[in-house]
Amino acid sequence: MGLVKNLSISILGAGFMVLAAAAQAKAVTLTYDRSIGSPGFGPGQLFVPQGIAVDSQGNTLIANGRGVNPDGTPNYNLGNKIEKFSPSGQYIGAIGSGGTGPGQFDEPTTVDFNPVTGDLYSGDVYNNRINQFDSQGNFIRSFANGDFTPRVNDRIFFGPSGLTFDKTGNVYVGDFNGERILKFTPDGQAIGVIGGALGTAPGQFQGVAGVRISPVSGNIFVADQYNNRVQVLDPNGKSLLAFGSAGSGPGQLLQPIGIEVDEQENVYVADSINSRVQVFDKNGKFLTSFGQPALDASGNPVPPPALTGPPFGNPLDLTPGRFNWTGGTSYKDGKLYVGDFFQGRVQVLNVEGRRQVPEPSSALGLALLGLGAATVTLRKRGQQKPVFSLEKELQKQC
Repeated sequence: MGLVKNLSISILGAGFMVLAAAAQAKAVTLTYDRSIGSPGFGPGQLFVPQGIAVDSQGNTLIANGRGVNPDGTPNYNLGNKIEKFSPSGQYIGAIGSGGTGPGQFDEPTTVDFNPVTGDLYSGDVYNNRINQFDSQGNFIRSFANGDFTPRVNDRIFFGPSGLTFDKTGNVYVGDFNGERILKFTPDGQAIGVIGGALGTAPGQFQGVAGVRISPVSGNIFVADQYNNRVQVLDPNGKSLLAFGSAGSGPGQLLQPIGIEVDEQENVYVADSINSRVQVFDKNGKFLTSFGQPALDASGNPVPPPALTGPPFGNPLDLTPGRFNWTGGTSYKDGKLYVGDFFQGRVQVLNVEGRRQVPEPSSALGLALLGLGAATVTLRKRGQQKPVFSLEKELQKQC
């Protein structure tokens, strides 16, 4: 009898243990909220939005344009700015201009605010540097001049890619073709390098795209573009794990670019060629995805534009949730901002359902927990014979 009672208590305890484990499971859902910007070359219009940041007032800043005319010929005076929009999506103005001088750009890319200093940093591809501004958009300095690896092989992109910060405000910038991450002090002094080897092994890269430091663990999450995976490094740059493989199925990737990590270490990946965002937990378990390719009138996916032509897909499909490649990303206060790369806009998504939910495997534990609780409750009420007695059911088997 004592053995049966002990077994009952053990099983009931197991129910509590399973419930505790289940409490760690998360459910994440992405839904469309709104779009910022529209395709075009005028004020407040976007083409090839590569980087996105959100300031403390909720304004959205978007690194815009490649300095080209609508026909694809070069023009410094179009694009080459960081465009600023109010929280309601109204165009406010721009930071920077096209050129090679202080505070100017020749293709702005990644952009973000230093959480310690409040300064704004942005990659500047053809000028091969990082531009730093204060929180009001006033130019402070350029640094890392000439430090980024030029174009190599048949890759279209080169220069500074993802940009992120650690808790002390140090700046980490991806060197896309250098297969490495460069580390700087907030005022632009070089203090370290992570990676640097081309390959598929742990800690090696083929195109360092998005880079994001977890606000929870300090681990570094990297979109390893041509390896079609995400690599996770510890704060010192040691490889911890990698997830993702080439393909279009759930959890598979085709040239991931933007990457974000939220306060629960969910990982959001701009799966560029698949024209969607995929969400994983910190261990690389697939959670959900959002987005579909832009379609033409016949229902066929719209191809990306030619490199030397106009920077838009033809035709445009501005249906909410349709993308012609996903690009730069930003996460802020439960919203995910995703660049619709070849459709001249940023789509804002609600990140919902990050609540604790039981996994299917916890059903037995929950049932046992409920039965145990019912038995205890009935006995406290003075009933001698509960509706269901776990002890008696077990005795029948002895």
